[in-house]
Formats: sequence, structure tokens, C-alpha cells
Amino acid sequence: QLQLVESGGGLAQPGGSLRLSCEAFGFTLSEYVVGWFRQAPGKEREGISCIRGNGEIFNYLDSRKGRFTIDRDYVRNTVSLRMDSLQLEDTAVYYCAANHGHWCDKSAREFETWGQGTHVTVSS
Repeated sequence: QLQLVESGGGLAQPGGSLRLSCEAFGFTLSEYVVGWFRQAPGKEREGISCIRGNGEIFNYLDSRKGRFTIDRDYVRNTVSLRMDSLQLEDTAVYYCAANHGHWCDKSAREFETWGQGTHVTVSS
């Protein structure tokens, strides 16, 4: 069975950094399109960024550019999300998701396999 497991969430102060990881079990993550999403309390799930198997990256929100960085670790079979300059508004549950297509998409419904989510809380 295919499975994704997120880790790295927790508490950060404004201006701080966190690195989230998404590890794949049962498949090779580099052969999939992988996206990061988040869902804040009272809001719908939104796409943050996406990386293709060839390493091409798409960032969907202007507010994330320069602060959030998606990358692959081919040795560990993981996809990471580096978050810098965290703000209170970044508080959310963060999810990674994968599909076997060739195209990145900011829509959650295009992704087939999801992790359980990891909580990120930004608070002073």
C-alpha cells in the first residue's frame, strides 16, 4: 500500500524557520508529482508548491515565493518544504500529496495519495 508520512511540524516563533519532510513508502517518490498543501482553521485547503519528477518547481502563492522552498532528497525518498520567515498566518496543518501524472496542480482533488498532515503553529 502506498503511504506518505509528514514530519517536522511544531511550534515556531515569528521570523523563524521549519523544515517539513514527506517520506514515501511503497513507491519511489521521484517518479511522482508531489505537492505541499495547507489548511488553516476555518479555511479551505490551499496549494503551496509542487515539484515534478524532473525537479521542475511551481509556486502558487506570491506570499510563499522566497519564503517556502520545495525540494527532493532522492537518497531518503523524501520531499521537503523549507519554511523561512514564518508569520502568524502560516499556522495550519500541512500536507504532502502525490499523483502519478506529469503535471503539477494547485488543486487538492488532482492528488491521489495523501499524508496524515503535520501541524505548524507560529506564535510569539
